[in-house]
Amino acid sequence: MWNRKLGRKADHRKALLRNMATSLIEVGQIETTEMKAKELSAVMDKLVTLAKKGDLAARRQAAAYVRNVEVDDQGTTALQKLFNEIGPAFADRNGGYTRVVKTRIRRGDAAPMAIVEFVK
Repeated sequence: MWNRKLGRKADHRKALLRNMATSLIEVGQIETTEMKAKELSAVMDKLVTLAKKGDLAARRQAAAYVRNVEVDDQGTTALQKLFNEIGPAFADRNGGYTRVVKTRIRRGDAAPMAIVEFVK
């Protein structure tokens, strides 16, 4: 099996990763548990690769995964930001678009936390 189950059923896990991917596109970095961060990194690498292609088929595949939420005041959606800003920024890079940085141990349940961010 290629993915971690994260203590959730398949539908819940897919929804979690979709929401986290959309948030990462919106904000640029998010803090989550280390295991979720590693899964999100793999998902985002695939989405950025689709954004680098830039054709209509790739846009449809990404649109099926990314939530359609507005990112800024001009009405730009997360999908538009992915294809217009993030994809071209990594045009000369062949992979490894995200970075996972371990940060702290969460106080409530001692879960290891990490920050996921785009590589500059």
